[in-house]
Amino acid sequence: MSTLYARHKRTSLVIATAVAAGALLSTGLASSASADNKTLAGAPTLLSASARTTLIQQAQSDASETAQRIGLGAKEKLVVRDVVKDVDGTVHTRYERTYAGLPVLGGDLVVHTAKSGKAEGVTKATKTAIKVASLKPQIIPAKAEKQAVGAAKTLGSAKTASDGARKVIWAGSGKPVLAYETIVGGLQDDGTPNQLHVITDAATGKKLFEYQGIENATGKTLYSGTVTLNSVQSGSTYQLTDSARGSHKTYNLARKTSGTGTLVASTTNVFGTGTASSSSSDQTAAADAAYGAAETWDFYKNTFGRNGIKNNGVGAYSRVHYGNAYVNAFWDDSCFCMTYGDG
Repeated sequence: MSTLYARHKRTSLVIATAVAAGALLSTGLASSASADNKTLAGAPTLLSASARTTLIQQAQSDASETAQRIGLGAKEKLVVRDVVKDVDGTVHTRYERTYAGLPVLGGDLVVHTAKSGKAEGVTKATKTAIKVASLKPQIIPAKAEKQAVGAAKTLGSAKTASDGARKVIWAGSGKPVLAYETIVGGLQDDGTPNQLHVITDAATGKKLFEYQGIENATGKTLYSGTVTLNSVQSGSTYQLTDSARGSHKTYNLARKTSGTGTLVASTTNVFGTGTASSSSSDQTAAADAAYGAAETWDFYKNTFGRNGIKNNGVGAYSRVHYGNAYVNAFWDDSCFCMTYGDG
């Protein structure tokens, strides 16, 4: 897309992408009738990987009961995507919805539960009931794909290619309808990887919505200065995941010597300060690691035509802040990951 168009659309896309991609809802969005309108007490606490996994598994096992409790229809199911726990024990669980087995885009919601187990309310992306008269499309998937590729080319995208169209329920605006979601790859006009999502009405063929899945982040590195990184938006935060390069992820081990650590995230889409720091929460090392991984991916692709180190399209992952003043870095085949100490 053109630079002018990108600037014009940036503000609306930040909000729209969060809805269409099922991103975590911030508490500032409109609540359903059953939700409290008061500000939720407490601030988020840092969960260990095991604690987060336990909460997610527990929420998923209770998903059917939760769906009934908040008044969802018989054809609707909940899929847990994330949890946030406040210091006062309140748990906020983010769910995506399905309807008759189809993903509901724009149907995500957050259920708030007090430490006592008492329901505090639910925040929904849409208050409209999810109900579709027919699940039989009137247009073939190829028509939706053609329209999506055309939309990408109109925005200046080059070397576009569709990854196919999948059936979904579109609930991002207006009355929920059966639709196709088509993702167009290739490159944007400035060389940035393209991941344009186009939503097409499966009955009329009308384009309902589109958004760019690639987010450009800023990395302030210690060794390479200010660089451009790819990130993925999840509600009010940006995660250091490079979806254009095999979903490479950068984790913070926070001085540990085992495990994966915590996925590096930022509320500003800026990672690092460009200066060295002894703090295990500093993101400068993460920015350096993510940038190095991106350059490595591009080198393999541009020089040898390989799609990743293994040539299978899957990115390795990186871990930073390993150990206490560890003066080295290493590659480990068992995790297919790169790990960096702070020196």
